Amino acid sequence: MTRTIQEINDRIRTGKVVVVTAEEAVELVKEKGVKAAAAKVDVVTTGTFSPMCSSGAYFNLKQSTPKMKLGGGWVTLNDVPAYAGLAAADFYLGCNALPEDAPKNRIYPGLFKYGGAHVIHELVSGKKVALKAQGYGTDCYPRRERRQMVSLEDMNEAVMMNPRNAYQNYNVAVNLSDRTIHTYLGMLQPKLGNAYYCSAGQLSPLFKDPEFRTIGLGTAIFLCGARGYVVWPGTQHNPNPPRLDNGAPKTAAGTIAVMGDLKNMSPEWLRPMSFTGYGVTLAISLGIPIPIIDQEMMAQAALSDSELVAPIVDYSEAYPQGTGEVLGFVSYAELKTGQIEIQGRKVPTGSFSSYTKARLVAGVLKEWIKAGRFELTQAVAPLPGPAREGR
Repeated sequence: MTRTIQEINDRIRTGKVVVVTAEEAVELVKEKGVKAAAAKVDVVTTGTFSPMCSSGAYFNLKQSTPKMKLGGGWVTLNDVPAYAGLAAADFYLGCNALPEDAPKNRIYPGLFKYGGAHVIHELVSGKKVALKAQGYGTDCYPRRERRQMVSLEDMNEAVMMNPRNAYQNYNVAVNLSDRTIHTYLGMLQPKLGNAYYCSAGQLSPLFKDPEFRTIGLGTAIFLCGARGYVVWPGTQHNPNPPRLDNGAPKTAAGTIAVMGDLKNMSPEWLRPMSFTGYGVTLAISLGIPIPIIDQEMMAQAALSDSELVAPIVDYSEAYPQGTGEVLGFVSYAELKTGQIEIQGRKVPTGSFSSYTKARLVAGVLKEWIKAGRFELTQAVAPLPGPAREGR
């Protein structure tokens, strides 16, 4: 049994498409088997809602009279600095950016309460933010300073552009030291006091196509409530991690760079977050439709939490010294029970990825496809991955 993306899109247009979420696919394969499920299902939808630090947005500001050159000067939004080393009216705001007066000493234990992620969320929520800009002035761009309240309506373009999202797998963070440490995976209590992970497991998009057979450049995705696209391999993309026999990666592996129109996004699908002693970040909702082109694709799209594992890493050693070793592997089914065993000790677990929201993302994408509002795209180029070898 094989089918093409074009054939699936034809079924979307005629209202005959069969779509299930990745969670539903797990149960369907358990009940009917891979062969029967593959014959029935056209698309499996996925979802994740997690903090993704490598995120941000670029803007093109409507020009004033007289015109002003932002490039080479500086720009802040609500006192959060943006990167202005582009053209006359272009700048980029990273979600991790902090106001100039924010304490940045690494031993500072307090909470970073505001940053780029908050500015992006306020703009998507329809609010105005305070723009301050200064340039050096030229004959064609004589204005040297600009201060005003701006919203997305004051931007010609506002585009979410994230260099690294949707990690295919990630660490379970623990702390073997005798002191509390603050990380991007939360506050880790000493001597295995807790363990944090960050993945939707069986709903997570890149777990469902572990060899990147269908996900590539140009793949259409759900991104923060709007249609977005995969535009490049994400930074730190690793196509050849150690793998289980079922093809799923055992450690952090693939990533994707994504983009979409910020003006079409919804504040309910992206949220700013603050981590004590670390900084601010942005929780991103992202879902990818997986076309069931054959039985192998169905089998991988239906991998369950019990068939997916994550590495346990001691963050008191791995960060920042980089000498930490993997302490073992644990399934996502075990992680989701709220307790795992490490070195003979029962350790409580917590997740920074919202499974409830991930389920909603997969459900919304399913309804979009069933209603004919979202068609699949054929990748124009593949992502680096083992599926390229020998095929």
